Amino acid sequence: MKSNLPLKRILLFAALTFIVSTFQYCKSSQATTVNKEATISYEKHIVPVMERSCAPCHFSESGKKKFLDTYGAVKNNIDDIIARVELPVAEKKYMPYKSKKPALTNEEINMLKQWVSEGFMK
Repeated sequence: MKSNLPLKRILLFAALTFIVSTFQYCKSSQATTVNKEATISYEKHIVPVMERSCAPCHFSESGKKKFLDTYGAVKNNIDDIIARVELPVAEKKYMPYKSKKPALTNEEINMLKQWVSEGFMK
């Protein structure tokens, strides 16, 4: 009587390989989302920086330049704001203009970028 042990091993290996390869591509039909709370808000974090470094030139009461005194204005112009505050001080478009106000620190610039990446929390 011959043993079918090698055949059983082959069939078992084939079945396990099939199962593993099949489940490897299974995905949930529901999208998984990470509920990450925004940590940077316009009112708490962005306004103080804007008031310190951008007023009065970009604020409506006495400003003569593009107004940046509202949530919408800052949100709509944030890419330009970040680009200008990151320029070398000697550049013509560097802000704050002619360094009349304190320059933004690297931490403040990173905070602006984080505010963007977190979705512009008010």
